[in-house]
Amino acid sequence: MISTHTYFIQRASSFVRETNGNISDQARIITVWDGSTATFRLVNEGDAPVSVKEMVLFKGEWPYTNKTKFYGEGYSMLSQYGGTIGQPGLIGKFDDRKHYKLPATEGFFTAYNFVLLSPDTSSYMLMGFTSCSCYTGEIRLGDGHYEVVLDGEQLVIEPGQSWELESFAIFEGSDREALLEQFGKQLESHHPRLETPNAPNGWCSWYCFGPEVTEQNIFDNLRAIGEQAPQLRYIQIDDGYQAYMGDWLVPGKSFTDMEKLCKQIKSEGFEPAIWVAPFIAQQESALFQEHPNWFIQDEHGQPLASNKISFGGWREGPWYMLDGTHPEARDYLRHVFRTMREEWGCHYFKLDANMWGALPGGRRYIPEATKVEAYRMGMEAVLEGAGQDSFLLGCNAPMWPSLGTVHGMRVTGDIARKWPVFALLAAEGFSRNWQHNRLWVNDPDCLVLENRNIKLVDPDGTVRRGLSSITPDEFTFHAAYIVASGGMVLSGDDMSSMSSNHMDMVKKALTTRNIAARFDDDSFRVGRVNEHDRQLLCLFNWQETASTLTVQLDQAGHIEDFWTGEELGLNQEQLTLTDMPPHSARVLVLYPSTPKI
Repeated sequence: MISTHTYFIQRASSFVRETNGNISDQARIITVWDGSTATFRLVNEGDAPVSVKEMVLFKGEWPYTNKTKFYGEGYSMLSQYGGTIGQPGLIGKFDDRKHYKLPATEGFFTAYNFVLLSPDTSSYMLMGFTSCSCYTGEIRLGDGHYEVVLDGEQLVIEPGQSWELESFAIFEGSDREALLEQFGKQLESHHPRLETPNAPNGWCSWYCFGPEVTEQNIFDNLRAIGEQAPQLRYIQIDDGYQAYMGDWLVPGKSFTDMEKLCKQIKSEGFEPAIWVAPFIAQQESALFQEHPNWFIQDEHGQPLASNKISFGGWREGPWYMLDGTHPEARDYLRHVFRTMREEWGCHYFKLDANMWGALPGGRRYIPEATKVEAYRMGMEAVLEGAGQDSFLLGCNAPMWPSLGTVHGMRVTGDIARKWPVFALLAAEGFSRNWQHNRLWVNDPDCLVLENRNIKLVDPDGTVRRGLSSITPDEFTFHAAYIVASGGMVLSGDDMSSMSSNHMDMVKKALTTRNIAARFDDDSFRVGRVNEHDRQLLCLFNWQETASTLTVQLDQAGHIEDFWTGEELGLNQEQLTLTDMPPHSARVLVLYPSTPKI
């Protein structure tokens, strides 16, 4: 069978589609291959400007049919896709097209920047863009045909002008993890990850108090953490402290003095962490009222509301989108983060709603900037204000445009105390385990271990509030997911009322070495975390019924339960767990047969 690589080199066509829909006879794409990677340059060889709708790098037939399984990234952090080419589906909850209203191409299913195809159980083909400095990459999947495209955004290339485009790679093989590692190295070569000493851990206010958080809630949890879990270093004050979206330096009615609060946290031996949505503002904010020209504009030169082109926002919307190309808007971002760093003492920033800094549409101060360039300019200003020794966590962010701009990246949607959400987050997070400590530090979202009063929907559609009903097995599944992610550990429960055994689980989760599990296959049932002196076996039963799981061991050794320390004996070649309850997981520690270190 001919290799997929050959299809791209020998059988693909490339061309530029103009804004009017015609194929350009002036603009030409020059492709240079170096092994499995390709670079591209667009040249206008004619004597007239060309308005570029899209640059089709590859278009043609290939051996993959509707039955081929695939995984595809979304443009947004909240969007992931899987299934087959003929029946694609969401892994997460939010679709790039339906939720963010990004355009789709008829006859194809569109993923963004990266796709992993698995035509059978023993072979994989990975293709993806290995840079994202200017242009958004689309990979369009069809039954026996495909397109690999860069969005031209109706920008104009002048006669004699040339554009350097994004780079691309193709890898084929039988080892899924090895292909992802190769791809990760290529990405890091173009976008070196921002270094950070370790994965932060701490506590987050959002999942117990939401936007109604008060200053007293922070003090109560600070006291409990200091007394019972001082390992939780960062106290993350989430959405709700600010007066308005956009006015990040002005406290709301439930807070008095943010600088004083942050300094109090530091005086107790902890680090303040703060939530900021740098690219949005609500209409009532002083930022929007006083500086409407700092925002992305509509065709009439007025600030463009986000609901005119995309999702309007989860509360206090519609939002208005700060223009990352506007010099005064960037100065404002530098001022906000420099103030929080130098005066408040914050070095950890959770950046939310970053997608709104990289949405298509509207008019920017620099009209020839792409949405990726505008976003990256804004993020550069954020980092300049926050300082090189800060920790920037991307959340609700554009994935590939964020490469090299954040230290950490949330890789799932929001946790909720419902079993389907527990399972969903694990599927989302494990699909991105390969990114951890390659592209950034992965954030699997918060560890929650206790039921709480939440919004419930009855079978007849009645909405009410009541106590969540997560079982102990399901909470343990979720805790095992956090361990297997290898990423950040942030408690999302009210620590001031947490039971002692759950407090012990939180502290135990902090004892891992922040290494992401490598899974035996894409069923995500058996994950292995290889530490220098031991191996963690992360074993999951996703099913609705009890299950027996047999695990082939990499080496003989003594096994104990990670959470309890219970000795499970010496095992040679394999381990069999019978009757694993539904919705349950085990984390086991395998020590080699040589004496424990």
